[in-house]
Amino acid sequence: MRRLKAAGGSGDRGSAALEAAIIAPVLVVFVLIVVAAGRIQSTGGVVDAAARSGARAASLARTPEGAQQAAGDAVLEVLRGQGVPCPQPVNPPIEYGTLETPAGPVTTVTVQVSCTVRLSDLLIDITPGSKTMTASFTSVLDHYRGTEAGTKERKP
Repeated sequence: MRRLKAAGGSGDRGSAALEAAIIAPVLVVFVLIVVAAGRIQSTGGVVDAAARSGARAASLARTPEGAQQAAGDAVLEVLRGQGVPCPQPVNPPIEYGTLETPAGPVTTVTVQVSCTVRLSDLLIDITPGSKTMTASFTSVLDHYRGTEAGTKERKP
């Protein structure tokens, strides 16, 4: 003999719980992916800022050795200040160049920053892999930075 359904009852008992059990993990994974993409993007922005800061510091230095030191210090300060863990030593290569302008040639300095960050440092501890973020920035050398021996005073 067949059982009849109770009045107002349905044969879909527990389907809402089953749907929630299927959809909830998918939503959690989607949110984690969005958070991961945001963290990676913001870390890339910090590496860009470090390259800008390094190039500006190098453009103010009086010697190539001083420029290398100033760029390294500025890059490290930005990375540490923003909490970006960059395990390899940060010693950005600097490169001098010339830019032709209508007012005449100007000397430029370019700083390139490369930082390999473990994804577990950005996200959760079980995230495998790493991402290398690279940025470069070019700054015009400051004409008024002086020379290594200092500026000489003019006598009238």
